[in-house]
Amino acid sequence: MAVKFKVGITADVLTAQGTLFGEEAFKVLQDPAIEWEMLPEKFPELLPEHGEKYDALCVLSAKVTRNTLSSPARKVKLIARFGVGYDSVDVPACTDNGVLLTITPDGVRRPVAASVIGYVLALAHRMILKDKLTREGRWTEKGNYLGSGLMGRTLGVVGVGNIGMEIFRLAQPFGMRLLGCDPHVPQSSVDALGVKMVSKEILLRESDYISINTLLDASTQGLIGAREFALMKPTAYFINTARGPVVVELALIDALRTNRIAGAAIDVFEQEPVSRDNPLLKMDNVILAPHAICHTDECMSLLGKSAFRAAVDVAHGRRPHLIVNPQALKHPAWAGKFGDR
Repeated sequence: MAVKFKVGITADVLTAQGTLFGEEAFKVLQDPAIEWEMLPEKFPELLPEHGEKYDALCVLSAKVTRNTLSSPARKVKLIARFGVGYDSVDVPACTDNGVLLTITPDGVRRPVAASVIGYVLALAHRMILKDKLTREGRWTEKGNYLGSGLMGRTLGVVGVGNIGMEIFRLAQPFGMRLLGCDPHVPQSSVDALGVKMVSKEILLRESDYISINTLLDASTQGLIGAREFALMKPTAYFINTARGPVVVELALIDALRTNRIAGAAIDVFEQEPVSRDNPLLKMDNVILAPHAICHTDECMSLLGKSAFRAAVDVAHGRRPHLIVNPQALKHPAWAGKFGDR
């Protein structure tokens, strides 16, 4: 009997209702070459024993470190991450050990972009404040909380990649002026969407809604701080669905406290779970989510299918899509495996 390709799935995908992904995603793993199982408990960091036991690890929030891959008996060949960010994975350690890292941007593109547009609409119409007025019986005060139309307002997107492009596509019907900032994206790539690529400073000064959509790495950590908030309009709204450390959280809190900006919608924090004494939790002009604003049935099913396909591809000797570290293919472990060497 042929030895099956063993796939381990981190237990942080389990919910009271089953899993985050639904039955459709797991059908991908119904392959005669695959044997899969959930890890027995939630691990904040995967251990060397996990690298020894599984050929592929499908990971949500658990960290993958050099220690995870340190065992001489390691057999893991693939880390398939549910999501587009990979700051929880030691990429150099994966590359050094010939371990492929894949991500699932096809799963988050539309759900995250739709979440950003949802935030724009909620902020523009002051939905949270109006909900509070209604619940507190302050009906007669509604005239004090006028919203703002989007026609002619400026939407600025910092990080014009997979998700940023989709935000611009979804924003088309609202008649907004669209600005983008990304050193890796040329103007020609966004001409068809009516987007103007500008410097970060111009985008911050001119935008009414500012959405952050960058990966977290050394170049983006602390990208938005006190200097950047000082450039924004006092009527501007700030949206972060990327990663918490991209923004200096104390600077954001100060900008909101001093009315330097009008409000914010935040899905990600410097510390997660967020501390109960974080001032953001007590602010009426902030909409918050627990790093899950894009979590819909559609999003989770797409994430699961994409990550599981990567595992099935490797099991069958096919090169998976969406490899973060193609340099790992130069490792002797991959010599001739995909017929491209």
